[in-house]
Amino acid sequence: MSLLDILSESCIRVPLQATDKKGVIDELVDLLAADNKVSDPSELKEAVWMRETARTTGIGYSLAIPHGKSAGVPDLAMAIGKPAAPIDFSAIDNKPVRLIVLLASPLDRTSDHIQALARISRMMAAEEFRSQIYAADTAAKVYELLHSRELAGANSG
Repeated sequence: MSLLDILSESCIRVPLQATDKKGVIDELVDLLAADNKVSDPSELKEAVWMRETARTTGIGYSLAIPHGKSAGVPDLAMAIGKPAAPIDFSAIDNKPVRLIVLLASPLDRTSDHIQALARISRMMAAEEFRSQIYAADTAAKVYELLHSRELAGANSG
C-alpha cells in the first residue's frame, strides 16, 4: 500500500488554522469531508476524538497520528496538517507536535488501518525525512516529499 493511494494534496493544510488538539482533528476531518472522502464528518470526528481521549496519538518526534474508524468512511483516507506553531498533543515524549497525520478508515478495514499507521510511523522515523517535512512551508511541498519518499520506497523493495 502506498500512502499516496489514500492522500490527495487537497487534504494537506499548511498551516492549520486550529491551535489546539480538538480543533486540529476537526479541521483535518473537514478537509476529508470537503474532498468527499467522508460522508459523515461528525461521526468521524467523534470516533477520532474518543480514540484520542483514551490514549494520546502524540507518538514522539513532534508527530501525532490521530485516527478513527467510521461507517461514514468508504475507503481509507488521510489528511495532514502542520500547525502554524507547535501544539500540545499530550505526546508520550511531552513535546509539542509539528505535524499531524489523521487516518480515517472504514469499520471493516482493520488490517489496512494498521498497515497505514505502521507505514506512516516508519516513514517518520527517518530523521532526515522528518526534518524535510517539518521545514516544508506549503501543502504542495509536503505532498512532493511524501511522493518522493513513496517512490523511493517502492523502488527499493
